Amino acid sequence: MTETNTYSDGGTERERLPEAGDASAKDEHSRLRSAESLDDEETTETTTEQTTVCPECEGRLATDTEHGETVCSDCGLVVEESSVDRGPEWRAFNSGERDSKSRVGAPTTNMMHDKGLSTNIGWQDKDAYGKSLSGRQRRRMQRLRTWNERFRTRDSKERNLKQALGEIDRMASALGLPDNVRETASVIYRRALSENLLPGRSIEGVATAALYAAARQVGNPRSLDEFTAVSRVEKMELTRTYRYVIRELGLRVQPADPTSYVPRFTSRLDLSDESERRARELLEDAADAGITSGKSPVGLAAAAVYAAALLTNEKVTQSQVSDVADVSEVTIRNRYKELLEASGAVSA
Repeated sequence: MTETNTYSDGGTERERLPEAGDASAKDEHSRLRSAESLDDEETTETTTEQTTVCPECEGRLATDTEHGETVCSDCGLVVEESSVDRGPEWRAFNSGERDSKSRVGAPTTNMMHDKGLSTNIGWQDKDAYGKSLSGRQRRRMQRLRTWNERFRTRDSKERNLKQALGEIDRMASALGLPDNVRETASVIYRRALSENLLPGRSIEGVATAALYAAARQVGNPRSLDEFTAVSRVEKMELTRTYRYVIRELGLRVQPADPTSYVPRFTSRLDLSDESERRARELLEDAADAGITSGKSPVGLAAAAVYAAALLTNEKVTQSQVSDVADVSEVTIRNRYKELLEASGAVSA
């Protein structure tokens, strides 16, 4: 019979560390500790397996948040019921009710200079009950709005960023660019501002270059002429600033794909899906033949759309395509003949 001595601190002889000179006792102690650790790991794995696998048929468990139950998707066994609902306690049936009942603000975004974390004072001169404020209260609220606006842009960098992000939003709205392009452009401009790339260059020029780079990165490009039409800088300054920004920030911008312009051009010309498909095929054949290198992607896309309209017997003129794509008719005539030759089609 083996005796186990209990010490005043509550430990037993097996749990107490051996003396430094007893090597065999040390090995025995390490072995016991390793065995206990393995037992703990097996217990944890078994518990985890039980929570994710059905105990009856070992099927996959699914959580029904509406009824607060955990059900097996194979045999239908209710493994757990009356689970805690971590969602809101209110219900909303439209976006207006959701906004009015929600007690949290909008998510942070890079499209605002303060990332949307500041507080705005409304411009309605009414209180919480909809009653009009007195003249003294209106003057007081006006002073609070003024100081609140000053505190939101306390230094020159914040004022710079606020102006630039406003420019990006204006140009993106004019060009019909989605939110992911605006978000990417805002991140690029913030990097340029943090790395001190703006001295000697205009805010509008860097903002336009950031938006142009973001549109190409996301895969929703626009031509330089389209950006020049909505920007407050000249085309030469835009191209120079764009090259400087992507070089200093190390941005990897792939050459624009001509097929990315095709859906927009066919939509504006009200062409069929068949014409869009044929235009894509013409561009793919031209890329395989190696005749797209060194040519403007916008001109290639416009020529492909015109050639596809001819092949599908849809009425569209070179002048109409030129106005939509903002390229010359000479470019369309030269490129569409090359596209038809590369695809083996006979030109009209």
